[in-house]
Amino acid sequence: MLVQEFLENSARQTPDKVALICAGRRLTYREVDEDANRVANGLLAAGVQRGDRVAVWLPNSVEAVLAIFGILKAGATFVVVNTTTKPDKLAYVLNNCQAKALFAPGRQAETVVEVMASVPSLTLGVLCEQEIDAVPYSNVHSFPALLAAASPERPACLCIDVDLACLIYTSGSTGDPKGVMSTHANVAFAASSIITYLENVPDDIVINVLPLSFDYGLYQLLMTFEFGGTLVLERSFAYPAATLKRIEEERVTGLPGVPTLFAMLLQMDLSRFDLSSLRYVTNTAAALPVEHIRRLRDAFPWAKLYSMYGLTECKRTLYLPPEELDRRPGSVGIAVPGTEVWIEDEAGRRLGPGETGELVVRGSHVMQGYWQDEAATAKCYRTGRYPAERMLYTGDLFRMDEEGFLYFVARKDDIIKTRGEKVAPKEVESVLYRLPGVVEAAVIGVPDALLGEVVKAFVVCAPDANLTERDVLRHCAQHLEDFAVPKQVEFRASFPKTESGKIQKRALQ
Repeated sequence: MLVQEFLENSARQTPDKVALICAGRRLTYREVDEDANRVANGLLAAGVQRGDRVAVWLPNSVEAVLAIFGILKAGATFVVVNTTTKPDKLAYVLNNCQAKALFAPGRQAETVVEVMASVPSLTLGVLCEQEIDAVPYSNVHSFPALLAAASPERPACLCIDVDLACLIYTSGSTGDPKGVMSTHANVAFAASSIITYLENVPDDIVINVLPLSFDYGLYQLLMTFEFGGTLVLERSFAYPAATLKRIEEERVTGLPGVPTLFAMLLQMDLSRFDLSSLRYVTNTAAALPVEHIRRLRDAFPWAKLYSMYGLTECKRTLYLPPEELDRRPGSVGIAVPGTEVWIEDEAGRRLGPGETGELVVRGSHVMQGYWQDEAATAKCYRTGRYPAERMLYTGDLFRMDEEGFLYFVARKDDIIKTRGEKVAPKEVESVLYRLPGVVEAAVIGVPDALLGEVVKAFVVCAPDANLTERDVLRHCAQHLEDFAVPKQVEFRASFPKTESGKIQKRALQ
């Protein structure tokens, strides 16, 4: 299946159903499909060809949705770039993927012209989101003009499912961002697998406050259109009360989030809102602290809570069936439907229950590798059971219990070595989250001349908390081995985060 067929099939089956609610607009599947056709025909008329890369540098918006599906319908590959990305990094991404066209906010017209001058492959700019009276450049057009000049008829598409559907760039916390190559087949399999265990149905109404440049946010759009539901697309979670009111008004059934989002929710008085429509809540990007899982269960006792784990390189990897939460709240579960995972040591030996090693992933959701980066691809993607098959080596350490459920331990690079012992930051963070008043916690290793490294804790407290360093250290000493107790504690008002909501530990270092 091709990814644009998610939209086309739903438009054929339920053309008058509301597909997208965004910024005060309510678009039916027919309207989204026809406008996406117009985008596709406009791109084709401007010279975009099968396989070309087209970038979408837009916030969550109707235009971003239409651009994504229009690019697919034109037979091209979409590249969603976070709208907060600075011009130099944007130019790097566009040059790296040799983008042919760029969708951008109208207020960034000057930046678009500057970027186009530094990206030789870029021949078309499309300015969106606001009225543009006149664009004084022949190769830069307004989004309304692109739509007005194009046909709403579906263009012929020559793509097949092994063609690239999208490039999703990693955050680049360890260097330049890398473009993860996803075929139509990769995306279709991953979306179908997730829909299967979430038990999505056309009646589901999903709210998405996560950026479409983040694969978790992007898949809310793709999956919802595949199962024929309704997507409530929000710009962000900057105004939590407004988002909760939207859940109440639209009778939302699915709430995807990340730990930082849930940390904000748990500080609010949720009784002010009628959230009884929620059928399920999902978490990924980083493991939810066990204490937050308990509090979310208390806040939404009627909703199923899915704790999950995944990477951009394979979309979703593990999920914990909600009925297992009480038995093993620290687990991120089992392999998603249709896939296989196991744990290996550095010698390539498969490990059993209780042993810690690197998680290896096998399945049709494993992406093709990194765009134009053979060395990085060879490091993470290795030959599988069959010569042409690739498996993903995640770089993440896990352990498994006797029944096959998996527990995240740490990134291989994040393990702290102190006094000859190894400390997993997550273990210390989990203890910190159990201390009343702690909203967010992060643990890193810092160099020490005598011990090699020592454990340092960073803590964000609730506004009414009066925690001291002594309080934190005493609490940790009660629950951790002495070598794992932090030697340093630093209080912060907030943490630096990636666009996907992950705490940037390297920035803390």
